[in-house]
Amino acid sequence: MPTDTPPSTSALIPPAERASIAMVFVREALAAWRARGVDCAPLLLAAGIAPASLADDGARVSPAQFGALWRQMAASLDDEFFGLADRPMKAGSFTLLCHSVLHAGVLQRALLRMLRFLRVTLDGLEGELRVSGEQACIVLRDLPAPGEASAPPRRAFAYGAYWLMVCGVASWLTGRRLPLTAVDFPGPEPAFSPAWRAVFCPQLNFEQPVAALYFPAQALHWPLLRDEAALKSFLRQAPANFLALRPARDGLAARIHRQLRTTPPAAWPDFASLARQLHLSPATLRRRLAQEGQSYRRVQEAARQALAMTLLANRALSLAEVASALGFAETSAFCRAFKRWTGQRPGDCRPMA
Repeated sequence: MPTDTPPSTSALIPPAERASIAMVFVREALAAWRARGVDCAPLLLAAGIAPASLADDGARVSPAQFGALWRQMAASLDDEFFGLADRPMKAGSFTLLCHSVLHAGVLQRALLRMLRFLRVTLDGLEGELRVSGEQACIVLRDLPAPGEASAPPRRAFAYGAYWLMVCGVASWLTGRRLPLTAVDFPGPEPAFSPAWRAVFCPQLNFEQPVAALYFPAQALHWPLLRDEAALKSFLRQAPANFLALRPARDGLAARIHRQLRTTPPAAWPDFASLARQLHLSPATLRRRLAQEGQSYRRVQEAARQALAMTLLANRALSLAEVASALGFAETSAFCRAFKRWTGQRPGDCRPMA
């Protein structure tokens, strides 16, 4: 474990890479409260945001202003989850969450504690950590109300706020950005999706059967570097420091992932051919992917899994057709691979007729 004091959250991200936040993002954060008739003008003013600017699509706010708005909502409305869960995440819950994971030792234990805490606190949302070979995934399910067979998808902002909390805390605890490879959202792409791409990763997939977050499994072994003194500073800055934890640029692994997602698996290039397409030597390509915590095999696996979820959402396709489209010679081989990826059978992830 490193003995040096870990860098502050702000030191992790060069100032030039910190983004302002589009006003449509702010509107979405207030949407649940406005729908309930809450006057949000005092909250905006207290955060240094002019209420009139809320209707201006070209207006932007700083991460610090958005953080101040979140704190105002938590204090005034006693809910730290924007009114988007089945019950309020009462003020002070986020602080308890951070204390509960601070001494977990490694990221995997911290994530498991986080997901259990949020399951109890939020109600109606259940996150599950799954590991398949070199890929890790957090699947976020909507739990149906008592007596109901299923739960309708939530606003995209609800899933994004959940991921923002998980990724922000994980990145702060380890002093390293969680290297996301893809994020799946149920429902259509919202107007504020560019904000999520800036915060999470370029590869966002919409109209997916479930919400899911993908990253290399090796990150689960990262040690936690923070202590109680560092936590006090972190909590004073939250969640502005979450929004600063953005990827530096569109990484090589993400570019390759997008290319594979638009190409049938049978036509995917081998490693040497991919290196030629990218005008890199195989050794350079291997090294650059490794610097991002990736390999070509991991990127292929992630792309195949994401394609599987997309194809399974189309009930017009049989399992045999899905398996064939993904490059599996036998449906049984696809079913075994899918079970390894997700812990579920392919049929469990198909939409209800």
